[in-house]
Amino acid sequence: MIDRKLIREQTALVRKAVADRRLKVDVDALVRLEEERLDVLRKVEDFRAMKRRASDKIAQAPAEEKQRLIAEMKDFDRDADKLEKRLTELDAELDVLLAQLPNIPLPDVPVGPDESGNVETRRVGEPTAFDFPVKDHVALGAALGVIDQERAVRVSGARFVYLMGDLVRIQNALGQLVMDLLTDRAALGALITKAGLDVPDTPFVPVVPPLMITPEVFARMGRLEPREERYHVTGDDLYLIGSAEHTLGPLHMDEILAEADLPLRYVALTPAFRREAGSYGKDTRGILRLHQFDKMEMESFALPERGLGEQELFVAVQQHVVASLGIPYRVMQICTGDMGTPDARQIDIECWMPGQQTYRETHTSDYMTDFQARRLNTRVKRADGTTQLVHMNDATAVAMGRMLIAIMENYQERNGGIRIPDVLKPYLRGLERIAPRD
Repeated sequence: MIDRKLIREQTALVRKAVADRRLKVDVDALVRLEEERLDVLRKVEDFRAMKRRASDKIAQAPAEEKQRLIAEMKDFDRDADKLEKRLTELDAELDVLLAQLPNIPLPDVPVGPDESGNVETRRVGEPTAFDFPVKDHVALGAALGVIDQERAVRVSGARFVYLMGDLVRIQNALGQLVMDLLTDRAALGALITKAGLDVPDTPFVPVVPPLMITPEVFARMGRLEPREERYHVTGDDLYLIGSAEHTLGPLHMDEILAEADLPLRYVALTPAFRREAGSYGKDTRGILRLHQFDKMEMESFALPERGLGEQELFVAVQQHVVASLGIPYRVMQICTGDMGTPDARQIDIECWMPGQQTYRETHTSDYMTDFQARRLNTRVKRADGTTQLVHMNDATAVAMGRMLIAIMENYQERNGGIRIPDVLKPYLRGLERIAPRD
């Protein structure tokens, strides 16, 4: 949620943010309601002050005059109650409209209608070249017996798979590789130095978070919508998370953190659940777009002046992981029309997928400024005694399915086998490749 002060004082900026996001929000109605709210609030505060003075007068009045003053006070209270009721109504109306407002994009965010407006800012590595016909991960996985979609469909329906054998070992190795990096101060510090960043080397705290969330907290995160994408457990009125960030973000809800404790960084590897209701018929083969998948997510809570630096760190971590795997990739700055509503700035990593002969998104990094923290009421007490909202970031550390695709397709061999990236071998007890079945 954005600051109401912005609506009053920088209305043009709010209008531009709504227009650039291609959203339909009645900003003029918001301004009118906010002006009325402020007017009613002033009157309510005046009434409260008058009531305090009247109460003091009654306390000091002679007995014969008290009854008259008390009767007058009842009329006064009725008028005050009407104003209080109107203030409550206005707050409720404003909350509905405020929930529709997006975050204000940072100045360097490109303006565009959709993914066509995204801007490539860096490219690392050339698309992998092969001297034999390239297979996609679906063909590779079926031939090697490590991806079984047919049986999963019979058991659970479309967009579910069984991962099998050495592919599961590779996934576990990926998770351990990234966890080791993020939780080791020395390794993280070396990455920060290499990237030339001015951020603390505070390691990430591993978390096993809840996989379900209440609709109230989901809404406070600004991630409940579009709810048709969510799995809803109706009997308990809980939603399955679509990413670990959904329950990592509210970890410090309604808390005041100490300045000396920031940044707080967390990492979680969880299953994630998405109905993919808006992608009917899209990427139905293989493991690119599933209803259930595993994903490691990073989350941080930082001082306002350090928030952008946290996103730069997250993107540096993502690039380090992909580069260490030897996967060609590019960095994309996401435009206004393609960003999530809570995001002020979004950066994606897209890896080269030889089986599709294109780059596909494997990582995303979202900087929310204080947008989520305002609704979550997550604050920091500064050294000078003042209190501010924290700035929040979340980002993909590794989306397992998509990185498995990148590894399988970029490391495939002529005979249909898959070589193991060198960086993963220490976690795989000498496994050099997934060999074709006899």
